[in-house]
Amino acid sequence: MDIYKINDIAELIEGNSYVGRGIVIGKTADGTKAAAAYFIMGRSANSRNRIFTERGGAVYTEPFDASKVEDPSLIIYAAIREYENNLIVTNGDQTDTIYDGMESGIGFHKALATREFEPDAPNLTPRISGMLTFDEGDFTYSMSILKSIDAEGAGCARYGFDYPSKAGLGHFIHTYVCDGNPIPTFQGEPERVAIDDDIDVFTDKLWNALDSDNKISLYVRYIDLKTGETENRLVNKNQ
Repeated sequence: MDIYKINDIAELIEGNSYVGRGIVIGKTADGTKAAAAYFIMGRSANSRNRIFTERGGAVYTEPFDASKVEDPSLIIYAAIREYENNLIVTNGDQTDTIYDGMESGIGFHKALATREFEPDAPNLTPRISGMLTFDEGDFTYSMSILKSIDAEGAGCARYGFDYPSKAGLGHFIHTYVCDGNPIPTFQGEPERVAIDDDIDVFTDKLWNALDSDNKISLYVRYIDLKTGETENRLVNKNQ
């Protein structure tokens, strides 16, 4: 087993009907850009009734048809926000928790210590989070998963990961292993994946690999490490 293998993200996803929500962070192969991606999937009508929108550098999940919203508590949130030289991306309202933690000086991991997995028994969906921190023409990044310690939700297991950036390498964390009832949660370290130089190549590869019935939305952002300029791609199944 090659523990340093860098996987093609499409090969990790194709044929898997439900990996849930996913975050990818890394650096392009040519070493010039930081990359961050977030996607959502859904099985219920309530979950599928969503789109991504972008306003002022932040990305939000919003209802596609507001008249059909059943319970907005776990499906409507800011997925991506910027705080100074940090880019925050998560699968829930802990985006705001991290933002507030950065503002108050306690940082990424300590802010998440105040949160736990989602209260959606029997699935007990993990909260996954990531943050890129830019400095002197480069960046580092952190990732986290908060998940139940057992099937009853008796306590929260907290896993944090911190990475230097390396050209061509990214890390991929997602909420579920595959479909099921209840749905089995993600296991182990974030998966090592390749980051393409071209944002369109990477966006198409990721979107096309996601299950056609269950995928909902995808957002990808590339940031030029020299100029700070960004490229964004937003894909909504409902639009």
